[in-house]
Amino acid sequence: MPDFESLLRITVSPAELVVRGTLMYWFLFLLLRFVLRRDVGSLAMADVLLLVVISDASQNAMAGGYQSVTDGVILVSTIAAWNYLLDWSAYRWPAVRRFVEPRPLPLVRHGRVLRANLRRELISLPELMAKLREAGVESVADVKLAVMESDGEISVIRNGKP
Repeated sequence: MPDFESLLRITVSPAELVVRGTLMYWFLFLLLRFVLRRDVGSLAMADVLLLVVISDASQNAMAGGYQSVTDGVILVSTIAAWNYLLDWSAYRWPAVRRFVEPRPLPLVRHGRVLRANLRRELISLPELMAKLREAGVESVADVKLAVMESDGEISVIRNGKP
């Protein structure tokens, strides 16, 4: 029979758990936002961060890294609260949205490849061409604008030529 009292007893100060969760969330958020900002794919970066950190915090609580499940619940709740607060703030205030989400980055403008932007995001010309082909574009000359969106996807607008 499990010892339910020891499973639910708080063994680490809740304030310490909130501070630890807050520090790790912001460290990982800033790391992903400014270093790995475009490699996340179609999920929002903050959502991936939330899943990774919560899974680690939950694993520690379940495996006994903490002394109780309650410690893990406090930590996971702190991390989820920060994620919700960032999403809500980004929705409500454009200044927060500009901080949280990278701006769209043009890769092709009026049939001209913007090599400096490709270099900045470490995208090779063959990778760009593959994305253009996926969008049904045969030649860069047929592209009015190709933009890397904040989620890492590339949007393509064709020229109005027949």
